Amino acid sequence: MPARRSRIDIISDILDAIQKKGGKIKPTHLMYKANLSHKLMTSYLEELIEKELIKEIQEKANRYITITDNGHIFLEKFRQMNEFKESFGL
Repeated sequence: MPARRSRIDIISDILDAIQKKGGKIKPTHLMYKANLSHKLMTSYLEELIEKELIKEIQEKANRYITITDNGHIFLEKFRQMNEFKESFGL
């Protein structure tokens, strides 16, 4: 059985899903792409908005989640840390 994802892995999955969809995604699609329950996703979105890694925008009748410049920077640094960790077999 695979190990549970850590908090930082979930945040990375959220930001990665947004980035892979061109920087903007509907909340329902994000919930499925990041494999989260609605309750869990809502709490993570609130935190990421507060930390300015993502923001919500309204376009016509649709709500979208977008990744900010800080979110892109966070994701890049996170990937670098993982590459460093894996280079030592950890």
